[in-house]
Parts: sequence; C-alpha cells; structure tokens
Amino acid sequence: MAGPRPVVLSGPSGAGKSTLLKRLLKEYEGVFGFSVSHTTRNPRPGESDGNDYHFVTRDAMQKGIDGGEFIEHAVFSGNLYGTSKAAVQAVQAMNQICILDIDMQGVKNMKKTDLNPIYVSIQPPSVEILEKRLRDRKTESEESLQKRLKAAIEDIEISKEPGLFDLVILNDDLEEAYSNLKGALEVEIKRTQTSESS
Repeated sequence: MAGPRPVVLSGPSGAGKSTLLKRLLKEYEGVFGFSVSHTTRNPRPGESDGNDYHFVTRDAMQKGIDGGEFIEHAVFSGNLYGTSKAAVQAVQAMNQICILDIDMQGVKNMKKTDLNPIYVSIQPPSVEILEKRLRDRKTESEESLQKRLKAAIEDIEISKEPGLFDLVILNDDLEEAYSNLKGALEVEIKRTQTSESS
C-alpha cells in the first residue's frame, strides 16, 4: 500500500471524536482525507453521491461485501453502511492520511486487512459524563439515548482489550486529548509533509 498509514478513530457517540477531528483538519489542512463510505439508504436533502456517501443498491453492496471489497460494514436502522478498500486507497493515493471513523465491529474487521492503520480509541471520562453530553445535545429521544448509552458501555469495555488499540485517549480535558492525538499521528503527519516538499 502506497501512501501514509490510515488512522482508525473509534469510540462512543459523545466521546468527542468529531470535535477532535475538526481541530485536526483545521490545523493540518490538506494532510488528512476521509474515505467516502457506501450506504444503501437514500440520500438526505443536500447530500450528493460520491461526496457524502456512495449511494448504492443493496444488491450492489452485498456483491462487494461478498467479493471482499469492504474493510468493514454494518447494518444500521435497516440500511447497510461500509468502507471499501478502494475508498481508502483513493485517499492514500493523494498522499493524505485517511481517517476512518468506525465502530468496534469495524475495528475488528480492519485487523484482518493489510491496511496497517494506527488504531486510536477516544473514550469519555465516565458513562455519567457521556450521558450528560448526550442529554445536553437535546437531539435524542429517551429511548434512543438509552440505546446509545448501552452501546457506549459495551464500547468502553471492548476498548480495554489488550492490543486492540495503539492508543486509548480519555477525553477528560480537550486540550490534553488533542495533544495526545496529535502526538500519536506525528510521524505520519511529518511523512506527508516531507513528501510534499520533496
């Protein structure tokens, strides 16, 4: 695989992954890229094919999965979602560090590929703090909130498995969490910057 090592970011909803990611993308413009995921759900208003997602039929996606073209896939609310190897390679071909935001099931599937990413887990300081963060968003029904919390508790337990992640960041203090994340990716960031200037 040519190009910098991809980065797998995992962690429960509300742990602060997107906040940390936004900062990283802002500070290192053009260094990181996202693989565009595939999904069988219909586009939402404002979403475009190939940009937000590759919108595909269930048949086409199932064929790809059966053919081993996907690194990970999952069913969410009755729709298939997944990351193809080609989507990651497209980012690497542009000499960018591909960021993959995937769940635990995806992380385990990723271990079976030859992509050799850096595995980072972002975890909340506690389930109580996570619950407060999710409640403060005011975007969830109580039932949906309980589902997310249950998934988060499982996620936190799995993330303790030895050897699953290269780094587990406890997002208690945003500055510290960001600094830890940057530190973990420093070598790859430098690699993309030196090959740009050479």
